[in-house]
Amino acid sequence: MVTFQQKILHLVKCFRRQWSLFSTSERTTVCGADCMLMVLQLSMAEVNKQHHGDFTVSLSDVLETWNYLLHDKLGLSYENMKEPENYADVKKTYHAFLARSNMLDLIDICQKCYSFGLLSEDESISPVQLLEFISGVMNAQEKNGSVLSTPAQINRQGQEHMKATILAKKSVCSYLSLLVNSKDDLALAHILNVPDRGLGREAFTSLKHASQERKMSIFLMATSFIRTTELGGRACASSVYDPLRAHVKGLSSFVNFIDKLQEIVGEILNTRVAGGRILSTVKMHLIKGRSNRDPFCQAVEEVVQDLDLKIKNIINSQQEALTASTTGVSPAR
Repeated sequence: MVTFQQKILHLVKCFRRQWSLFSTSERTTVCGADCMLMVLQLSMAEVNKQHHGDFTVSLSDVLETWNYLLHDKLGLSYENMKEPENYADVKKTYHAFLARSNMLDLIDICQKCYSFGLLSEDESISPVQLLEFISGVMNAQEKNGSVLSTPAQINRQGQEHMKATILAKKSVCSYLSLLVNSKDDLALAHILNVPDRGLGREAFTSLKHASQERKMSIFLMATSFIRTTELGGRACASSVYDPLRAHVKGLSSFVNFIDKLQEIVGEILNTRVAGGRILSTVKMHLIKGRSNRDPFCQAVEEVVQDLDLKIKNIINSQQEALTASTTGVSPAR
């Protein structure tokens, strides 16, 4: 009996193996439920800005639109639901954000797998099952009766550890995601100021506006700005009115660190060694200047160990599947 978790993993594996059927770029990444919700929230805020001049959105509106969007994309009935305000624009902006960021969400991947005949009957996932998985209903049912489903039973220390683990995993995985897919603006938003580089909301907003004006990803905008500043000399210096000038130091620190990770990918041909070196470098970067007793440091250590093992398992499974004509594995893979 194939479990639902195995079906989801197989879905992602199909995407990894047959990525050329899904996208023109091998740098395309999977957008999970949490990222889908965040993209929707940003899309709604952008649409509100266009229609009402206010780049904000209420949580209740996000959740209402989230439920409607999932039913719509999955082809499930939503006759009894009220269509959210400006829904057509929100949906268009949502998909445009994914395309601009080289991402596909789980629903798109599942539907494409069906259309290409990549899933057997035993591996099939019904729209209702996928809805429950993405919305979190299935996870809640599986964890029913455990400490994870009863937050009141978790002591304060346990809560702090859980928060630290979530932040550590998000930070480490975002660095890995940006290294693979430089157009992943969500990953950049998570780590632009982690660790603290003095790059708060003002810096991110200035970067976003500049990237939209030049029609490029936020990371490419940051890289272009720093390259021009560091290598261009006075002739290429940015205007004194450029809002990014106030964030040169922080942006330089961020871009140079990503450069360091990219150098590891380019210099170390052994993917197993390169993966371990990248994780070790990210770990030291995140915990630098922190106490060993800091919950975040401990969480980063645990997350890195877990990811290192998973990366090695992925590499082993890929090596077993390599054919004699294969010349190697790309950095993106």
